[in-house]
Amino acid sequence: MSGSIADAISFFRLSCGRWRSQRSSHHLLHRRAEAGGSFIEVVELEAADPRLEAIAVLHGQDPAGLVGGCRVRWSGSMAWDKAGEAHEGESVFGLIPTDERGRSGLLLRDRGYAETAPVAGHFAMDDRDGLLLTTSYETMNSLERFSFAGPDVRLRTSTVEGLSNTASFCVETRIPDEAAAASATESESPAPNSPSPSPETACLSALGW
Repeated sequence: MSGSIADAISFFRLSCGRWRSQRSSHHLLHRRAEAGGSFIEVVELEAADPRLEAIAVLHGQDPAGLVGGCRVRWSGSMAWDKAGEAHEGESVFGLIPTDERGRSGLLLRDRGYAETAPVAGHFAMDDRDGLLLTTSYETMNSLERFSFAGPDVRLRTSTVEGLSNTASFCVETRIPDEAAAASATESESPAPNSPSPSPETACLSALGW
């Protein structure tokens, strides 16, 4: 992707839209890799959005520090899912920079993925304009890196350390229209006779997808 990304809120604006994500997760406990996929929708929210202001207050932060945020919806499946099991939900998050350039700070959410309670994480952009997200849960820690390989291709790597250790790699491609979005919601069939990982690590992401 040509050009630089000035700050974190610009990175999230580039992420707005509909995406199809293909994931490969490696579970150290089971010593096996698991494939999965999901449909993601990201919508930008302005800094003055009441939902973002409420989240800031919930976390004890000044809403005046918000620069914006997003609403994220996701629906996906993993190969080890049991019959009828699915990973779907919605989350709202806001960004409060802690540096003058807006490249690092707090990411506040109304809920996490592994836990439905509100959760706060940290964001930071590296020297290659990748976005790093770190989140600490009660029983685990996650680290993710997002980067653009082009305007319509995003890469994501993540690691989870805690009760179960996992490492994942995702390739996410932008879906250009409603027809493609509808097809992206079709679930993949789970692999037969496969063990199921713990729910905390099945499809964990700092942003909830």
